[in-house]
Amino acid sequence: MTEPIALHRFADLPDLAARLPAFDQAAAAAVRAREAELTKPAGALGRLEELTEFMAGWQGVARPRAATAQALVFAGNHGVCEQGVNPYPQEVTAQMVANFAAGGAAINQLCRTAGATLSVVPLDLDRPTADFTQGDALSEAEVTAAITRGAKAVDPSADVLLLGEMGIGNSTVAAAMAALHLGGGADDWVGPGAGADDAVLARKRAAVAAAIDRHAGRTGLDALAAIGGREQAALCGAVLAARAARIPVLLDGFICTAAVLPLRAEAAGLLDHCLVGHASAEPGHAPMLAALGMHPLLDLGLRLGEGTGAALALGVLRGAVACHDGMATFAEAGIGGQGAKRIDSVKE
Repeated sequence: MTEPIALHRFADLPDLAARLPAFDQAAAAAVRAREAELTKPAGALGRLEELTEFMAGWQGVARPRAATAQALVFAGNHGVCEQGVNPYPQEVTAQMVANFAAGGAAINQLCRTAGATLSVVPLDLDRPTADFTQGDALSEAEVTAAITRGAKAVDPSADVLLLGEMGIGNSTVAAAMAALHLGGGADDWVGPGAGADDAVLARKRAAVAAAIDRHAGRTGLDALAAIGGREQAALCGAVLAARAARIPVLLDGFICTAAVLPLRAEAAGLLDHCLVGHASAEPGHAPMLAALGMHPLLDLGLRLGEGTGAALALGVLRGAVACHDGMATFAEAGIGGQGAKRIDSVKE
C-alpha cells in the first residue's frame, strides 16, 4: 500500500486497516536461514536475532536496513489542564517546541548522537482541546485531521520511525486513555508525570476518575475524541502511515504507548510493526506493557518523553541489523565440518 493515509471519518478505518501490509513470512524465514549460518553459537545474540527477523518481516526484505531513521515529536495542548493537573502552565509546550527548534532539548542531543533526523510538529498549540472532564475533548473532524497530519509527517523512505510527544497535561490524558482501554481506576494509571506534588497528583486522579465516569465504554477512535489530544491522534496517524510504507516503529514511553491504544482497540494487529524503545519510570507503563504483551528494549529509569527512549533504543536496533548483515557465515570464514559444530555447541 503506497497511497497517503487520509482518514476522513472513523468508519473508514476498518477498510484502511484491511489494506495495510502484513508481516512478510518469507523475508523472516530468509533471516532465520542466514542466522543459522553465521559464525556464532545458535541463539547467542539473543533478542538481537529476534529484532533482525522483526525488521525483515515488516520491511519485506531478506537483509533489513536501519540506516535512515526519522524521529517525529508531536506537540499539543489540553483543556484538562484547567483542572490543575500539571505544575507547569501550557505555555511551556510552545516554549519546549522552540527549544527543540534551537537544538537545546535532550531529544536533539540523542538524535544527533544516533544519527536520526528529527522533526517536531506542533499541533494548534494556541487552541487546546476541550476539558474532557466536562465533555468531549475533540470532534471527529478534529481527530481525523490530526491523524492525517501525523501520517503526512512520515518520511516514506525511512528505514525506521521513532515516535515521541510533548504536551503539558498529556500524562493525564495517557492515564485516562489507559483506563478506558485496559480497565482499572485512576490510582492504577496516574503517576507524577512532569513532577506533580501530592496536591497535583490528587487533582490528576480526580480528573482521570471523572473521565472514566463520563466516558466509560468508549474505546478506539471514539476514545480519542472523548479524551485525547491532537498529538495522540497524530501519533496514531504516524503509526498507520509507517505501516503503509513498511516502516518498523520505535515507540517511546508511557504517553506514547498510551496514545496508540486506540489503534489496538480498532484492530489488534495495527501495532504489530511497533516496538517499545524503553520502560518508562512512570508507574503505569509496566502494567500497560504487560497488558499489551510488549517488551521494551531498554530500561534506564527515564520518564522524560520527547522520544528520548526511542532514540536510545535505535542503537540496539542498528546493532542487531549490523550483526546480521556484516557477520561472516561459516563458509565465508572458512570454518567448516567439526569446527563449525564446535562453535555451535559453545555454552556460556
